[in-house]
Amino acid sequence: MDYGLPVQSWAIPEVKSIYSFTKFTGVKMEFRCRGITRGKAEGEAIVTKNLISFLGDIDPTSGKILFKESDIAGKSIVGKVFVFPGGRGSTVGTYTLLKMKKLRTAPAAIINAKTEAIIAIGAMIAEIPLVDRVEEKFFQIVKNGDRILVDADAGIVRLIKKES
Repeated sequence: MDYGLPVQSWAIPEVKSIYSFTKFTGVKMEFRCRGITRGKAEGEAIVTKNLISFLGDIDPTSGKILFKESDIAGKSIVGKVFVFPGGRGSTVGTYTLLKMKKLRTAPAAIINAKTEAIIAIGAMIAEIPLVDRVEEKFFQIVKNGDRILVDADAGIVRLIKKES
Protein backbone atom coordinates (compact mmCIF):
# COMPACT_ATOMS: atom_id res chain seq x y z
CA MET A 1 0.00 0.00 0.00
CA ASP A 2 1.39 3.41 -0.95
CA TYR A 3 0.86 6.04 1.76
CA GLY A 4 2.47 8.78 -0.31
CA LEU A 5 5.29 9.13 2.25
CA PRO A 6 7.91 11.46 0.76
CA VAL A 7 11.32 9.85 0.97
CA GLN A 8 14.51 10.53 -0.87
CA SER A 9 14.87 6.94 -1.98
CA TRP A 10 13.64 3.53 -0.94
CA ALA A 11 16.67 1.89 -2.55
CA ILE A 12 19.49 0.97 -0.20
CA PRO A 13 22.43 3.23 -1.02
CA GLU A 14 25.94 1.93 -1.37
CA VAL A 15 27.46 2.28 2.07
CA LYS A 16 31.06 3.33 2.59
CA SER A 17 32.96 4.42 5.68
CA ILE A 18 35.77 6.91 5.78
CA TYR A 19 37.94 6.76 8.90
CA SER A 20 40.24 9.63 9.80
CA PHE A 21 41.93 10.95 12.90
CA THR A 22 42.13 14.40 14.37
CA LYS A 23 44.17 15.35 17.42
CA PHE A 24 41.56 17.54 19.12
CA THR A 25 38.26 15.66 18.79
CA GLY A 26 39.22 12.01 18.73
CA VAL A 27 38.29 9.67 15.90
CA LYS A 28 35.99 11.00 13.13
CA MET A 29 34.05 8.54 11.00
CA GLU A 30 31.62 9.09 8.16
CA PHE A 31 28.86 6.68 7.18
CA ARG A 32 26.42 6.67 4.26
CA CYS A 33 22.76 6.26 5.06
CA ARG A 34 19.28 6.76 3.65
CA GLY A 35 17.70 10.15 4.31
CA ILE A 36 14.01 9.83 5.20
CA THR A 37 13.26 13.47 6.00
CA ARG A 38 15.25 16.54 5.05
CA GLY A 39 17.60 18.60 7.15
CA LYS A 40 20.84 18.71 9.09
CA ALA A 41 21.44 18.58 12.83
CA GLU A 42 24.32 18.09 15.19
CA GLY A 43 24.36 17.01 18.80
CA GLU A 44 25.33 14.61 21.51
CA ALA A 45 24.31 10.99 20.94
CA ILE A 46 21.75 9.28 23.15
CA VAL A 47 21.71 5.58 22.23
CA THR A 48 19.40 2.70 23.10
CA LYS A 49 19.11 -0.86 21.84
CA ASN A 50 15.33 -0.80 22.51
CA LEU A 51 12.54 -0.24 20.02
CA ILE A 52 10.79 3.02 20.95
CA SER A 53 7.20 4.26 20.97
CA PHE A 54 6.91 8.02 21.30
CA LEU A 55 3.56 7.40 23.00
CA GLY A 56 4.24 6.02 26.47
CA ASP A 57 8.01 5.45 26.31
CA ILE A 58 8.89 9.15 26.39
CA ASP A 59 7.45 12.00 28.46
CA PRO A 60 6.67 14.68 25.85
CA THR A 61 6.80 17.53 28.38
CA SER A 62 10.30 16.72 29.69
CA GLY A 63 11.78 14.62 26.88
CA LYS A 64 12.81 11.93 29.39
CA ILE A 65 12.62 8.19 28.72
CA LEU A 66 9.81 6.64 30.80
CA PHE A 67 10.20 3.04 29.55
CA LYS A 68 11.59 1.40 32.71
CA GLU A 69 13.16 -1.58 30.90
CA SER A 70 15.16 0.75 28.64
CA ASP A 71 18.92 0.99 28.97
CA ILE A 72 18.48 4.80 29.01
CA ALA A 73 15.49 5.02 31.38
CA GLY A 74 15.25 8.46 32.99
CA LYS A 75 17.63 10.11 30.51
CA SER A 76 16.67 13.07 28.33
CA ILE A 77 16.61 13.10 24.52
CA VAL A 78 16.06 16.88 24.33
CA GLY A 79 18.25 18.44 21.63
CA LYS A 80 20.26 15.22 21.20
CA VAL A 81 20.71 12.87 18.28
CA PHE A 82 18.47 9.95 19.26
CA VAL A 83 19.83 6.61 18.02
CA PHE A 84 17.55 3.57 18.29
CA PRO A 85 16.72 0.50 16.14
CA GLY A 86 13.20 1.59 15.16
CA GLY A 87 9.67 2.23 16.34
CA ARG A 88 7.23 -0.08 18.04
CA GLY A 89 3.84 1.24 17.26
CA SER A 90 1.05 3.56 18.28
CA THR A 91 0.03 5.94 15.55
CA VAL A 92 -0.42 8.63 18.20
CA GLY A 93 3.39 8.60 18.50
CA THR A 94 3.46 10.68 15.32
CA TYR A 95 1.58 13.51 17.03
CA THR A 96 3.58 13.07 20.24
CA LEU A 97 6.76 13.81 18.27
CA LEU A 98 5.13 16.95 16.83
CA LYS A 99 4.04 18.00 20.34
CA MET A 100 7.62 17.53 21.56
CA LYS A 101 8.88 19.77 18.76
CA LYS A 102 6.42 22.49 19.77
CA LEU A 103 7.41 22.13 23.44
CA ARG A 104 11.13 22.17 22.50
CA THR A 105 11.65 18.73 24.06
CA ALA A 106 12.25 16.87 20.78
CA PRO A 107 15.54 15.32 19.69
CA ALA A 108 17.68 17.31 17.24
CA ALA A 109 17.75 14.32 14.86
CA ILE A 110 16.83 10.64 14.78
CA ILE A 111 18.90 7.72 13.50
CA ASN A 112 17.21 4.31 13.11
CA ALA A 113 18.57 1.00 11.92
CA LYS A 114 15.27 0.66 10.04
CA THR A 115 12.56 3.27 10.45
CA GLU A 116 8.86 2.68 10.12
CA ALA A 117 5.98 4.90 9.00
CA ILE A 118 4.98 6.24 12.43
CA ILE A 119 8.46 7.60 13.21
CA ALA A 120 8.91 8.77 9.60
CA ILE A 121 5.66 10.75 9.52
CA GLY A 122 6.27 12.19 12.99
CA ALA A 123 9.76 13.35 12.01
CA MET A 124 8.43 14.75 8.73
CA ILE A 125 5.67 16.87 10.26
CA ALA A 126 7.94 17.98 13.12
CA GLU A 127 10.74 18.78 10.65
CA ILE A 128 13.30 16.61 12.46
CA PRO A 129 16.10 15.12 10.34
CA LEU A 130 15.66 11.33 10.18
CA VAL A 131 17.95 8.76 8.59
CA ASP A 132 18.13 4.99 8.60
CA ARG A 133 20.06 2.09 7.05
CA VAL A 134 23.33 3.39 8.41
CA GLU A 135 26.13 0.86 8.08
CA GLU A 136 25.98 -1.77 10.88
CA LYS A 137 29.45 -0.78 12.12
CA PHE A 138 27.97 2.57 13.20
CA PHE A 139 25.53 0.89 15.59
CA GLN A 140 28.34 -1.24 17.03
CA ILE A 141 30.58 1.72 17.90
CA VAL A 142 28.29 4.69 18.68
CA LYS A 143 27.97 5.43 22.40
CA ASN A 144 26.15 7.92 24.58
CA GLY A 145 28.00 11.23 24.59
CA ASP A 146 29.61 10.86 21.15
CA ARG A 147 29.11 13.85 18.85
CA ILE A 148 27.04 13.21 15.71
CA LEU A 149 26.30 15.30 12.65
CA VAL A 150 23.29 14.10 10.65
CA ASP A 151 22.96 15.35 7.07
CA ALA A 152 19.76 13.74 5.83
CA ASP A 153 19.92 15.72 2.57
CA ALA A 154 23.30 14.22 1.63
CA GLY A 155 22.66 10.82 3.23
CA ILE A 156 25.64 11.11 5.59
CA VAL A 157 26.17 10.56 9.31
CA ARG A 158 29.42 11.84 10.83
CA LEU A 159 30.44 10.36 14.15
CA ILE A 160 33.09 11.95 16.36
CA LYS A 161 34.04 9.57 19.15
CA LYS A 162 34.49 11.25 22.50
CA GLU A 163 37.96 10.80 23.91
CA SER A 164 38.18 8.29 26.74
